[in-house]
Formats: sequence, structure tokens, C-alpha cells
Amino acid sequence: MKPLLIALFFVLTLLSPAGAEDAKPLKGVALVIGQSKYRHIAALGNPANDANAIEKLLRDLGFEVTGVTDRDAKKLKRDLDRFSEDAGGADVAIVYYSGHGIEAGGENWLVPIDADLTSLDDVSASLVPLSGLLDELKAKVPVTIFLIDACRSNPFPPGTLAKKAGQPIAMAAGGLGAPKGFAPVSGDTNDSLGTVIGFAAEPGQPALDGDVGGNSPYAAALLRHLSALQGQEFGLVMRMVTEEVYLKTKTRQRPWTNESLRKQLYFGAPQIEAKGEQGLITGERRQLLLTIADLPDAERQRVETIALADGVPLDTLYGVLRALGERDIPKDPESLDKMLRSQAGKLKELMAERQALSTGDPEIARLTKAADDALAEGAIKTARAFLDDAKARVEQSRASIEDVESQVKAKRIANAEVMEKSAEAAELDFDYYAAAKDYNEAFDWVKKEDQLLAAKYLTRQADALQSYGEQKGDNDALKLAVRIYGMIYAAVPPEGQRNQWAKVQNNLANTLSILGKRLNDAAMLEQAVAAYRTALTAFDPADDPASWSQVQNNLGAALQALGERDGSVDRMKEARKAYEAALALRGREVVPLDWAA
Repeated sequence: MKPLLIALFFVLTLLSPAGAEDAKPLKGVALVIGQSKYRHIAALGNPANDANAIEKLLRDLGFEVTGVTDRDAKKLKRDLDRFSEDAGGADVAIVYYSGHGIEAGGENWLVPIDADLTSLDDVSASLVPLSGLLDELKAKVPVTIFLIDACRSNPFPPGTLAKKAGQPIAMAAGGLGAPKGFAPVSGDTNDSLGTVIGFAAEPGQPALDGDVGGNSPYAAALLRHLSALQGQEFGLVMRMVTEEVYLKTKTRQRPWTNESLRKQLYFGAPQIEAKGEQGLITGERRQLLLTIADLPDAERQRVETIALADGVPLDTLYGVLRALGERDIPKDPESLDKMLRSQAGKLKELMAERQALSTGDPEIARLTKAADDALAEGAIKTARAFLDDAKARVEQSRASIEDVESQVKAKRIANAEVMEKSAEAAELDFDYYAAAKDYNEAFDWVKKEDQLLAAKYLTRQADALQSYGEQKGDNDALKLAVRIYGMIYAAVPPEGQRNQWAKVQNNLANTLSILGKRLNDAAMLEQAVAAYRTALTAFDPADDPASWSQVQNNLGAALQALGERDGSVDRMKEARKAYEAALALRGREVVPLDWAA
């Protein structure tokens, strides 16, 4: 596709009920600087690539762009002076800088490529202060935007002393500081509409470089989301950039943006609906990024902790939280924690089983691959849409498959895998009823071909019905789950499949326990106790201590429920023994959360 070149428009909308002014074409100028080939300090792999890519993007948005790379002190100062002079008459000016930067004496300094230790003897002469350019442009241009990817660690040796006018000044170990003299514009004393300044990391924090030959995380996020400027308010776009870097760096880096704009700023023409699979994924991801930006710190920390503990992608778990939010996030932190941990477990299981589909249909392979990509980006609903298309194609192929006997088994198994992936995505979206239907379809595809695989899908159908029944208070769903577990128990003998058989027993017991407590039915609770004891006979505490102790814990809960119902001291004593047996293998040092529970 040819790149779409659009005229640059800025719709400046007042932050008041008065509404928007008429759109009018305005002049935009930009200076893009990339500093990679440092001569005396650590070279950087990304800035030249970052600058080239950002330069092209701004040109496509309609800016008059000056791009320079690898500038020494003399050339860098000349470039900045010329840009400041030429910016007069423009309506908006953007400066993008990628390279080394330091903070010293309360000032942020851009580092030329010829800088060395002697440069610190007089930083005013050898380095370039950011505030000077900021002040000059603010005086000449109504809107000034600074995007500074210069927050890397201090490139000079630790303990190196910097001087200004012969006086020593403090130099930060890493990261830039909050801009000197940066304050919101107030009143209508001049034509300035304000300034936006964005750092690749929070003040005082270093940023990360990307892969050699690629882009830094900050530049990559700008490249991905500045294209959303068509019809999007600039502040929203920068929030997307912030959370994109936060996710891609796995919480290690979070950009900082401050602004003094007195009016909302929009770029470009009305937004065109996203096209293609990547466009759909990016569209949902942008909504996810804005959702993350509004989350309280406590909820962020909860998601980060669970993702780290369970080894699941942070992006996808945030996508799960967004899906949950559409159905009202539980106010109780314990309930929210339980739901997120449950979904993280399902996600971990999905990741463990993810593999290329054994299908001869390239369209199905493409759609399922797109669904995997969407899940990795936290775009759960988009993943479900791709899998719906794959399911439709599977259904279209059903009749022809029956005529090709030599390929029946492989094709049936491949089709079941599509249904399984769709079910897993539905579970991440908390749609357990749809998941149960998909698992039943998967079972239907393989029931004549593979007994153990059929039992696996039946087990997952029952598990989904149990989750649905527990979540929605639907006892009929729980009773159906009990019947399905019974079918699996009859179809899968314990010989040779002891682990799977024991897990079915444990899940059957869990369902009976939920029903027994809900209906105050002692007989069901007794059945749950018997099923837990049967499961214990299959698990070897020496080979699988985690599963064995979990069943012991569940047994203790069922016995406790019976003891509380009947006032039975003996049942309470049995429950205590079961808990103690679980604790013996689930020590505080190994699994502290389970131990505490």
C-alpha cells in the first residue's frame, strides 16, 4: 500500500462548554535529531534508526522536517539556532531528540557526539541546555512539543564532576530531571497556546535501548501510536505511548509527559476505521492502553504481581481486567484477586498448550495465528473475532471432510483444536457458557477418533460449566458438570492415566462441594468427601506434592463444612488433620500464599 500523505490540520478545541473552533490548516515544523556515533563515550545503537523513522512519520503527517544525525557540539548548536530562527511564523514546532542526555545543576543537557570528560569542565560551552531552546521556541511559536528520548544512564564515569562557570554542580546518575522553569501557562498575555514535553522515562529514571538495528521502546511506541493522531486528541495519544512502553518493557520503564496546553490539540483528518488484522489488533490495544492509564496504582500492582507470579504476559492479563471491567470489576480486592488468579491460570494453561495447528488449510492457520497475536497484545475481543471466522471456516469444511477418509482423523483433531482455542479465549473474556459450548463441539469432533482427547475436552467443558455455575449462581449448570464428570470417570480408567483421572475426581468433588454448601445438602457434601479421598489414592505425594496437598486442602474444606452444618466435633478433627497434611507439603518458603490460605 502506498503511504497516505495528508495535509496537517490542528483543530484547537477550547477546554470549555463553548465547543470547537473551525478547523483550519496551520503550518507545522519539526527538527529531528539522532545521536548514535559517540566518539569518546558509549555509542548508542538506536538513535539514528529512531530519528529516520520519526522524520518520515512527521513528513507523512504534513510537517516541514529537518533531520540531522551524529552532530558535534558546534553543529548541534547551529542546528538548534537555525531551527529556532526558521520556526518564526509556524503555528506548531516539534523537536524530537534521541541520544545521550544528562541532568546537572537542575538543567537538562543534550550531549554532542564529540563530548568527553573535558566537556564537563564547562558544560555551558560543551553541552547544549534544553531549557534555552524551550524558552526560545515558546516565545516564537504558539504550540511547542518536545519529545526527548535522552534519558539513558549517565555516560560519564561515576563520581565525575561537572562545572558551570567554574563552579561544581551536582550531576544525576541517570535520567533527565523535570524541565527547568516548566510551568502551566496562565492568562492570555500572549499568543502562546502552551507546551508539551515528553521524556522517555520518568524524571530521574534511565530509559532502555531497543535491539541493535531497531528502535528504542519510546520511539517504537511513538511510531505505533502517533499514527492515531488522525482525529485523536494529542494528550490521549501520549497516554497510549506511555502505557505501550510500560507494557513492552514489562514495567521497567514508564514515559513522563507534562503539558501546559490551554486548548485541546487534534491532528489530522477524521480517523479512518482500522483495516486488516493488525489494524484491528492495534485499535483494541489503544483502548486497552487508555484503560490502563486510568487504573489506580493498587490495581496496577495487583495485575503486575499476579502476572509475575504466574509467568503470564502482562499485556494479556490487563486485557482480561478490561474484559472484566465491562462486567463491573468487583469492589472487594479479595474477589478481584481470586478472579484474576483464576484467569491467569487459564492463560498459563493456554500458553503451555499453544502450538501450530496441524491443518492443511492456510486460512485457518492464518486466523489462529492472528488470534494468538491479538491475545499477546491484550486484544481479547479481537482474538475471539478471528477465532469466530476460523470456526465458520471449520463448519464450512465439515461436509467435505466426511468424503476424505484418509484425512478424517487429522482434520477432526485440527478442527477440535480451533474450537479449543476459541473456548480458551472465551474463558479469558469470562464467557464460560460460550466456552462450554465450544469445548462440547471439540469433544464432538474427536469422540470417535481419540478417547483420551475426547475426555480432555469433556473435562474442560465440565470445568467451564462449574465456573459458570459458581459465577452466575446457576445450580443446573453445576449439576450438568457433575453428570459430565461422571461420564469421564466411566470412560477413562485410572490405569495409565492416573493424573488425569485424579484431577477429574478432584474437580467433581469441588462441584459437589459447591452444590452441597449452596443447597445445604449433607449427602452431596459426603459425596464430595468420598471423591476427594478417591483422588488422593491416585496422587503420589512424593512425585506430585502440589496436587496431593491441594486435594488435602479441599478435603479439609468439605469436612469443615460438614462439621459446621452438623456440629460434629469428629468431622472438625478430620478437617484439621487434612489441613495439617496439606501444610506438611506446602511450606511457607515454597508457596507462601497457599500456605497462608
